[in-house]
Amino acid sequence: MSLGLPAREGPVCGVDEAGRGPLAGPVYAAAVVLDPGAPVAGLRDSKALSARARESIAGAIRERALAWSVASASAAEIDALNILQATMLAMRRAVDGLGLRPALARVDGNRAPVLACAVETLVRGDALDPAISAASILAKCARDAQMDALHERFPQYRFDLHKGYPTALHLALLREHGPCPEHRRSFAPVRKLEQA
Repeated sequence: MSLGLPAREGPVCGVDEAGRGPLAGPVYAAAVVLDPGAPVAGLRDSKALSARARESIAGAIRERALAWSVASASAAEIDALNILQATMLAMRRAVDGLGLRPALARVDGNRAPVLACAVETLVRGDALDPAISAASILAKCARDAQMDALHERFPQYRFDLHKGYPTALHLALLREHGPCPEHRRSFAPVRKLEQA
């Protein structure tokens, strides 16, 4: 699908993040260079897919993409930098991890990270651009897996159910147990508990 963007010489990667809104855990980003000769069926915004479908499509992306990379910024980095800058850092790490230098990075949203290549932002890019959709899926799968791992370390918070988002259950368990080391102290619900 053409987005009316200028042609570039060299690889184009899609970039997206997962986990800006949760109260706990890292923020993840992925970068993907798709292979036009090995299309991946079912690419769309990761939020429009079931967990099972995401995992299946993620496997196809990892097998067929010319290059892909997933990176993160920790809860501590989020608190030190703020969530926007930590997200930009995770995106930069993902693009740097591709193993090739893209000529262009297409990034979901309206904020552009500083990268060593040209950058174009695309609002709703995760639904419009296949490479951004692929990045959305990889980032979401990686973050969900990390939150499942954090559930094993901190089962009292039920990270396996809400993935760190501020659901009623998570907020109730946060009030009951207080924050763990993976909670983002700079986020208001956590900060208020720490100050109480």
